[in-house]
Amino acid sequence: MGSTGRTEHRRIEYDPLPSQKQFHELKARFKGFSGPIGSGKSQALCQEAIRLSYLNQGRLGLLGAPTYPMLRDATQAALLEILRANEIPYEHNKAENMLVFKDTGSRILFRPVDEFERLRGTNLAWFGLDELTYTQAEAWERLEGRLRDPKASRLCGFGVWTPKGFDWVYRKFIANPVKGYGAIQAKPFENRFLLEKVGDFYTRLKDSYDESFYLQEVMGSYLSMQGGRVYPVFDRGTHLRTLTADPTLPLKWALDFNVDPMSSVIVQTAREGVRVLDEIVIRHATTAQACEEFLKRFPQHPAGVMVFGDASGNARQTSGTTDYEMVREYFAVHSNIRMTYVVPKGNPPVRDRCNAMNRQLKSASGRVGLLVDPKCRELVADFEQVSYKLDSAVVDKDKDRLRTHLSDALGYLVWQECQVEPTNGPRGMPVLMR
Repeated sequence: MGSTGRTEHRRIEYDPLPSQKQFHELKARFKGFSGPIGSGKSQALCQEAIRLSYLNQGRLGLLGAPTYPMLRDATQAALLEILRANEIPYEHNKAENMLVFKDTGSRILFRPVDEFERLRGTNLAWFGLDELTYTQAEAWERLEGRLRDPKASRLCGFGVWTPKGFDWVYRKFIANPVKGYGAIQAKPFENRFLLEKVGDFYTRLKDSYDESFYLQEVMGSYLSMQGGRVYPVFDRGTHLRTLTADPTLPLKWALDFNVDPMSSVIVQTAREGVRVLDEIVIRHATTAQACEEFLKRFPQHPAGVMVFGDASGNARQTSGTTDYEMVREYFAVHSNIRMTYVVPKGNPPVRDRCNAMNRQLKSASGRVGLLVDPKCRELVADFEQVSYKLDSAVVDKDKDRLRTHLSDALGYLVWQECQVEPTNGPRGMPVLMR
């Protein structure tokens, strides 16, 4: 019942795609929408939230996302846009981050779910989660326990997601759904609205992703991305070439700051891609020793040197200076090479850095964008040997302490140099690379 004592109805301008329509019609207590990028997951999520708010007039629901930035910039913004476009009256209490529908008295709590223990408490009539595969299973379980409003007309918990391997979402909704669970899997290229506006959207992504990531993100396939090689597209016959430095292009020095081993790669980039010229690996070394070795190999370079690398190098050491400050001081004293520093404030998520590297090695369209000189033996060993821990998406850094450092260093550079603004993927994640 609405605030006037009668049931309120609203007509919303919404022409659902076939998979969206099936999702809304699904009667399961817990339901999901699995689909590739561009399949209308956010629209389905928000429309379902509005529908349940009107079915459960005067009751409380929750709309969540993995992190607060995702919630604010994507999920919440999409819902408010729909409400404004359809002239649905509401009030948004920003202090409590809660929305109230004026005509029904229904309320929506907006909550990030990364700290899932905070989700205990008030009874809910419904809840919906965006980007479920980037959400911890415990968050879903806490919300299941809150779905218990005795005055609700339709109790429902739902989520939308892009596949991310055979994770807990796949097991719960796709592989072994228990009674009360159901899911709709959207087909690739189904979104006619997107294709009418950007006809080459999916074609362009073949140059933006490696083959496995393309199958997952664009085709919506569930793939085993765990327990195997982190860089499966690397091939010696394809990626190894004898390379020489171009004096007209700057050298790009990417570092991973570890005492044992201190690891870095020397790279140049051009229109044709990334060219790894050399590597420096020194056991039990200091930052100064890495700088000394760099200048032995490249005492002069007319186009200058750009420094990339691990954001942890910004942390203060016991000496009171950071690793990057040590590099600056060393070159100021021992060289007249022009230096530029391209250092991020924070490192990208490991999974996204690895995806960017695989895309650069070989995209789904077959473009090879990274070559390595054969003398970079440790980097080649990384490409061939670094793997995920069994039954997880965690890179195994314990099996061999010499592994991961060179590929990490190069990955920081590839992440910064070979990406453009994210569009239409998991919010906060890079999609299109140049």
